[in-house]
Amino acid sequence: MVRVSDTVVIPAHELAWEYARSGGPGGQNVNKVASKATLRWALGGSEAVPEAVKQRLRAAHPSRVTAAGEFLVTSQEYRDQERNRERCEVKLAEMVRAALRPPKLRKVTKPTKASKQRRLTDKKLNSTKKTTRRGGWSE
Repeated sequence: MVRVSDTVVIPAHELAWEYARSGGPGGQNVNKVASKATLRWALGGSEAVPEAVKQRLRAAHPSRVTAAGEFLVTSQEYRDQERNRERCEVKLAEMVRAALRPPKLRKVTKPTKASKQRRLTDKKLNSTKKTTRRGGWSE
């Protein structure tokens, strides 16, 4: 079970764990212990989060979603399996928490008269600067 917020909890039966040998330093023990943890969450069939949150997760992390609709989170930061497992749960909770917040809508605004005037003045200055570089004829 992964607690994301007070209202959202991902049940343990929706999560599947896989372990593999981790890369990086670790001495002689690294070839014997499967310390890398991969968390598979059945995102498509999950009832823990609303459909809008699932869509935002897919959009924000497309490389983490498999063709079968599973959401993958991996960790190999630590040398022991249990800490990597905890790190996967923390990562998943952070990503879901970020997707729970709907994106802020952009307010459509128009440029001010002064900013339009500044832009046109700058364009005119650049134009005259470049025509004088050409060496000769100007308007």
